Amino acid sequence: MTHRLAFAALTATLALSTPLAAQSLTGSYTAQGRNPDGSAYTGTVEIVENGGAVSITWTVGNSYAGAGTIDGKLITVQWGSDHPLYYVITPSGELHGTWGNGTALERLIPMR
Repeated sequence: MTHRLAFAALTATLALSTPLAAQSLTGSYTAQGRNPDGSAYTGTVEIVENGGAVSITWTVGNSYAGAGTIDGKLITVQWGSDHPLYYVITPSGELHGTWGNGTALERLIPMR
């Protein structure tokens, strides 16, 4: 049930957020997240945007890499798991996401 609530919250954020000016997602981010077991993690993330596609590298203890697509304010990333990671682009430029089939959460905060 938790994964459904997390996805519902992401969907609500997507539906209620104001339109974004065209902005690039390319850059460095601070990652704050919760694993499926509830434990917290932090790290850094590098995103490279190329049109409607993104390449993402996470450094959160270990390094992970993924690639995905952008559809409006929703980013879907395949990263070697059975389930993709989903991010919603917020008006502030943060990315709020869920992974682990909705059992884990992640927030990416742009480094400025």
